[in-house]
Amino acid sequence: MSEHIVKIIEATYLTHDVKRFLVEKPKGFTYIPGQATDVSINVPAWKNELRPFTFTSLVEWPMLEFTIKIYDDHDGLTKQLGKTNAGAELILHDVFGTIHYRGPGVFIAGGAGITPFIAILRTLYKMGNLNDNLLINSNKTVDDIILAQELQQMLGNNFINVLTREGVIGFMERRIDKNLLIDLIHDFSRYFYVCGPEKFVQDITGILLSLGVSADSLVVEK
Repeated sequence: MSEHIVKIIEATYLTHDVKRFLVEKPKGFTYIPGQATDVSINVPAWKNELRPFTFTSLVEWPMLEFTIKIYDDHDGLTKQLGKTNAGAELILHDVFGTIHYRGPGVFIAGGAGITPFIAILRTLYKMGNLNDNLLINSNKTVDDIILAQELQQMLGNNFINVLTREGVIGFMERRIDKNLLIDLIHDFSRYFYVCGPEKFVQDITGILLSLGVSADSLVVEK
């Protein structure tokens, strides 16, 4: 298993519980947009506590970016990352992940499940190939939406936000279910990219299969 010790260049909060880390990029380091790596903090108490996080930077950036949800309710790695700032070191391990862009389709994200899609969408936007893609993004409240302004700028009307615990003008207050997908999607022969909590992915992929989506057209983390 490879290891790269990298210094944190910048660490800032994007939302009340999502933190952006810009870190050094090792020479020759590469990945496919949508992929991830196991990360730990380079201090004795935490260097062996590895958790997977997705790269949200463009491949050609001179630095790596991670967009990480911080869970303060238990004493895990993300709580420690919430206290970790510029100058500290992280340890990056092997790159892995089965989520990558296969063609135009529908991206369906639950909460922090948006993170594998960020680098993909940024890449497509830079290439001018984003128009044929739709993002359906589910969060508890409007304050939980990650990179809302950037995603709105990139996707325009193809950025659909669904809120499960808050009613806000301009946003749908409901969960993503079969009826909503039928209302929003008119072509189920496309690719469907799904990421979020395990039950969310199971529920959404089950609905999509029931609507005639081919299993080969589902792109999920395996």
